[in-house]
Amino acid sequence: MGNRSESSDLDFILLGLFPGMKHVTFLVSAILLIYTVALAANSTLVLLIWADTRLHTPMYFLLSQLALMDLSLISSTVPKMAADFVSGRRNISRVACGVQIFFFLTLGIAECILITLMAYDRYVAICQPLRYALLMSQGVCWRMAALSWAGGALLSLVHTAYAMHFPVCDSKISHFLCEVMAILKLVCEDISAYEKAVVATSIGVLFIPLSFILTSYTLIFLAVLRMNSPEGRNKALATCSSHLAVVSLYFGPAMLVYMRPSSSHSPKLDQVLFMLAAILTPMLNPLIYSLRNKEVLGALSKLLGCCPNSH
Repeated sequence: MGNRSESSDLDFILLGLFPGMKHVTFLVSAILLIYTVALAANSTLVLLIWADTRLHTPMYFLLSQLALMDLSLISSTVPKMAADFVSGRRNISRVACGVQIFFFLTLGIAECILITLMAYDRYVAICQPLRYALLMSQGVCWRMAALSWAGGALLSLVHTAYAMHFPVCDSKISHFLCEVMAILKLVCEDISAYEKAVVATSIGVLFIPLSFILTSYTLIFLAVLRMNSPEGRNKALATCSSHLAVVSLYFGPAMLVYMRPSSSHSPKLDQVLFMLAAILTPMLNPLIYSLRNKEVLGALSKLLGCCPNSH
């Protein structure tokens, strides 16, 4: 008995998807279908970019990094959530909870940095085409990717370590995953100062990049309007509209989750926003870029065209 009470002190209990909901089985099945599509779509996109030399450009290199991040992001939440649902097991150790928070935050922040750098890539391509090869060299692209992953990991490590060191008064997390804001609701101490620091960091990580992205796209659209070639104008607008769709899918839910004080957080709304950001968006991103992009579709048809000949 003593061991059991001790382990319950160490473990958190995830209450799962919308506790009390009648049709959770249907919802979990839909999420698993989305997960399967996301895995297939992102893996295919990475494979195409790696295999087709026509896609060996800075824009597609950065897009392949986004696909890898989306693959990792959805894989950090869905398998655990589905396993809990099937087994009926709800507990998660503090260490496992900390690891999930670290990976989720790392990937979320890394995507934010990367999406901002992708806006810079489009700005240089359209507004400074003569300097594009210099400003977006292979070395620069690798440094951008490294900055995204390392920046995400560093900021995530700070927040994960700090959030997990607080003593908690309750072990029940009203969520389907371990998440910083949900953990902070369980803390016994007055953490209003830390919550303000989280909101301040969120403004830095979300609002400043978003301002940079919007500035980049304002300059891009002004440059596009001055283009003489309708074909060039349409191609630039198609590429940029895909990127702006991804920006809105990413920044919308993230700002609603992390830029509100915890007192205004509703567990149900937070779960909807996390499902949109961490489950639906990783599936939509590759589809948005692929279905609107003739080069990606061309590479896919070339790959599929090669397959029958190989048998």
